This record gives sequence, C-alpha cells and structure tokens, in this order.
Amino acid sequence: MLQHFDHGRFMLYLLPLRNYHFITSLLNNSSRLTLAIVLISTLVTTSLTSSLAIAESNVTGVEITIYPDDTLKTNQKDLASKDTNTENMGTAKPVRGKLPYGLDAQQHSDANDQQDIITLGNDDLWQRIKDGYDMPDSTSPLVTNHEDWYRSRPDYIKRMVERSQKYLFHIVEEVEKRGMPTEIALLPMIESAYNPQAYSVGSASGIWQFIPSTGKHFGLKQNWWVDNRRNIMFATDAALNYLQKLYGMFGSWDLALAAYNAGEGTVGRAIERNKKLGLPIDYESLNLPPETKNYVPKLQAIKNIMTNPGDYGLKIQTIANTPYFARVSAPIQIDAHLAAKLAEISDDEFLALNPSYKRPVITSSGEKHELLLPILSAQTFRNNLATYDKPLVSWRTYIAKRGERLESIASKFGIQLAKLRNVNNLPIQNKIKNSGTILVPNGNTNDFNANSEIKNKYQSTDMAIETNHNLSIKQESDNIDLSTTENNNISTSVEKNKAEIEPTKQQSVTYKIKKGDTLLSISQHYDMSVNQIMLANNLKKSQVNVGQMLNIPSANEAKSQSKNKPENESTKTKTAKTSHVKSKLNTNNKSSLKSSSVKHKRQK
Repeated sequence: MLQHFDHGRFMLYLLPLRNYHFITSLLNNSSRLTLAIVLISTLVTTSLTSSLAIAESNVTGVEITIYPDDTLKTNQKDLASKDTNTENMGTAKPVRGKLPYGLDAQQHSDANDQQDIITLGNDDLWQRIKDGYDMPDSTSPLVTNHEDWYRSRPDYIKRMVERSQKYLFHIVEEVEKRGMPTEIALLPMIESAYNPQAYSVGSASGIWQFIPSTGKHFGLKQNWWVDNRRNIMFATDAALNYLQKLYGMFGSWDLALAAYNAGEGTVGRAIERNKKLGLPIDYESLNLPPETKNYVPKLQAIKNIMTNPGDYGLKIQTIANTPYFARVSAPIQIDAHLAAKLAEISDDEFLALNPSYKRPVITSSGEKHELLLPILSAQTFRNNLATYDKPLVSWRTYIAKRGERLESIASKFGIQLAKLRNVNNLPIQNKIKNSGTILVPNGNTNDFNANSEIKNKYQSTDMAIETNHNLSIKQESDNIDLSTTENNNISTSVEKNKAEIEPTKQQSVTYKIKKGDTLLSISQHYDMSVNQIMLANNLKKSQVNVGQMLNIPSANEAKSQSKNKPENESTKTKTAKTSHVKSKLNTNNKSSLKSSSVKHKRQK
C-alpha cells in the first residue's frame, strides 16, 4: 500500500503475495501508476531473493531502505514529520511518535500480515524546515522593508547562512521535539545573524541574545571563565523553554515573539491598555515599541527569503539534514588551542562550536564537562587524547595586587603585554586597579603535531577512550585555582560588539556616572561618539559628575539626532566667536583711537 509522508518520504506497505490482487487494485490511481510499478517490482524481487535489509538509491539518487518481512522496523521520527508536498500542506499533521492518517491501526490490523517498508528520504535541511512551518504569515507592510534590506545584502545573507550550518540541525531537532513551529529555528537570524559571539549594546549575548538577568533566570552560568548565554546547546534549550512559556502566557506565537523581544511585561501592559479601550489585542493592533513592531515582520522576511530565495535574486547554500557536531567528554582542565589540535581542527572552528569559554584554558569545577566537535573530529580527539602524554595546560592563575604594573607582570612571566591584556580582558592601563586573579603562562609547552607525535593515528576506534583515565597529575595541572576567580572583578574592560546584526537594537540605556568615568570612556563603551551623547543629553560641555544620569541613545536614535542637527550649527558657533572677537577688536580700536586723540590734544 502506497502512502505519502513527510520530508519527501513515501512508504509502500507490501502485503503477502496471497493479497497481491489487493495491491494491483491500487494501480487504478493513474497519478501513482509509474512509481507503484517500480516499487512493487523492486519489493517482489527483494522478498524472494534476500532476507536481509538492504539500502540502495533510486534514479534520483534518493536512498531507499528495504526491510525484510520478518523485521518490520519503522522510523517513528520519519513517520511523524510533516508533509513536503505543497498540495498536501493543508492536511492534518501527524503526532510525533505515531503513524499519521490512521496508519498505526491499519499496520496492525492483521497480525499475520507482515509489511515491507520503503523509505525515500530528503537530505535537505531547508526542506525539513519548510515542512515544519506552522506560524500564520504576517501581512504587515513592514515585511517588504526588511525583504528589501536583506535582498540588497547578498554577502550578509551568505555569511549568516554559512554560520548557521553548524547549529541549525541541532536547533531544528530541538524545536521539533517540542512540537514548536520550525520558524523558531530562523529566529537567531534576526537576533544575532547566527553569530555566537554577538554582544549587543544592551549586554545581550549569544545567538539567542539573552541579557544577563534572563540568562541567569534560565540557568545559564556567567562568570569569569564561561558565559553559557553563548553555549549553543544550553542557550538553545533556555530560549525554547522561554518561548514555550511565553506562548503559554499569550496564546499566539506572534505575541510570544513580541514578549521575547520586549519583555512579557511590555506586551502584557499593551494588551491591558487595548482591553480598557475596547480595541483588538492581536499583535498588529498593540501599541508596541518600534523594534518590537518590526520583530515579527523581520522574521517573516527571513522566512520568505529562505523559502523562495530565487524570488529575491539570492542563492542559499544547501545544508545537510544531518548533525554537524557531537559531544565529547573533556579533561577537567585543557588548553582550548590544544583541544583544537587534538581534534585536528582550526582554532576558529573550535571556538565557533565552543563560544562560551572566555579564557584560553577550559576548566571545570568537577561537574560534567563536554566539548562540541565536528562529527568527524570527535573520534579523532578521543584517539589523540588517549595517546597524548604532555601537559594539557600551559596557564596558571596569579593573584595580581592593586597598583602592580602590568608591564612587570608580563616581563615576569614571559608574555607580551598586549596578549596578557587580551587573555584577561584587561583595560588599557598601566597598573592593576583592583586586586584579583589573572592568567599567566606556567612555563609548560603542550603543542601537538598529528603527523609526528601520533604513531598509531589509525588505530581501531575501540582502543580510544571517552575519558582519559590515565592522565598524569603533571598533565592535569593544578596551577588553575578556580576558587580565586569566583568573584573576580579584575577584568573591567567592556566586551566589544562582535556581532553582525541587522539592524542595531533600538534600545536606549540610562547610565549613572561612576568615579573615573568620562564622556570619552562612556562613548567607547557604547560604541558612539562623544557628540552623540552630548546631543542626547543637551550637554554644553563634556564634563560630567559622579552620580549624574545620562541617556545613552540607541544607534538609530544617535544617527537620527546627528542627521537632525542643524548643518550650520558649527558655523553659527564659529560666526558668534568671530563676531565676539571682532567686537572686542573694534572696542579696542575705538579705545586706542580715543587714547591717541587725547594724547594728540595734550601734545598740542
């Protein structure tokens, strides 16, 4: 019996030969005649010649899996996904884990009838995402604005999609497990452009852009060593938990997304206002902040582009419908650079999958410690770690005292001053302002060369170990003292916004002047000019006082203020100064003339 399922899959249930007349009756459906003949012929031949499952490819190169009569094995995940045919998009959706369209009962209706299954799979992750769309399309005119923005930036789209390929499969898997619409997997595109190092003006971080307080609320650890708002797996789990909570609160995905962007309180108050005024309370009708008003239309624009990129003159690279990374157990302490070497991948690739680590040495306080590595590099890492006998850590903690010169510390431990600052995220200063712990070299070298140091690189994988229990005390260096960094406040420099995000978040910030602050340091903190801050606060001079409150405008507001600034303002100022000088000169000249006149009269 021929049945169409999701992800471009077809299932043919072949009843025993005594019921062959029933199968042939299916051929009356002319639209399936050709496919049915090919599949039935293949099955009949296979059932007579082999009792083992085999895998082949059809004429289009799509894998066909054939199971024997005595081992009926259904992939519940495949059976429960959504239909890829656009003509079937309106049909009822199957429940994950159960056969759709009543086939579960049909399959077991006759205990004596064991059925063969053919699965035609689709390896394109984009198609899987399209099949899982379940959010109503936004009809806002704002959608066109964002489509035009993305359309005009093909290189931006290309970079964003290239970054997403590392994480998208995992996120789609997690979204589907929860029964959420797959549009949610596109959300990091408008939050962070899928840049795990994205850091916004409002201190939001990671591909899901959690602010510190919300991240802590959802269990995302943030300390001197790690920021799990940037951890791909932890942050994805937290974001989906939050979105599910918001959906439960507001009852629709567009309102849930609005609350994710602006906060549940903002959306809740907007709903209450409309209720009191007798107005509709749907997303389009609410009085929301401009960024939030654009949030769902922006996601709709991304959805439209990823669904039909050709309509926008864009090309989207194919992403395989397979996992990109795997989890591996790691030693309690190991240099990030060495971990990348053992996995035989670049530092950039390692950091892209493990962006939550803030220091060059990866540490753990004893809890489960895992790294993410490309699927083909995971076993390489295990094999190489099992035979590696050099120190795993080349850093140690050092308690720097207040007033200690950074140049002296760098010289003492043989490290360049710029690197010392970079490793410890220290501001540009000559002395340590607050006592605290920093990382310095411990004198060990732990470089790894796969070609020269591993004799049995191609050893059997069953010889490799998940966790290296033979690591020596020397390897697991005790130079890293985690207790000294629990409340470390030595790193006071501000993380730079490494994100490539469109457009910049429209969030203004109120900032309270602290001791040592200047308008220059504050402007550098928020990535804008001193003049922009002065304009936003109507300041006539750059001097500020401790305790003074400043309004830090969003990037868009700052640009708008700069544009609205009268073009001749500086000219007016110069003119006023010039007039003042001329006035003084005229006065002086008149005085001089009078004085000369008096002298002349006296001389007479």
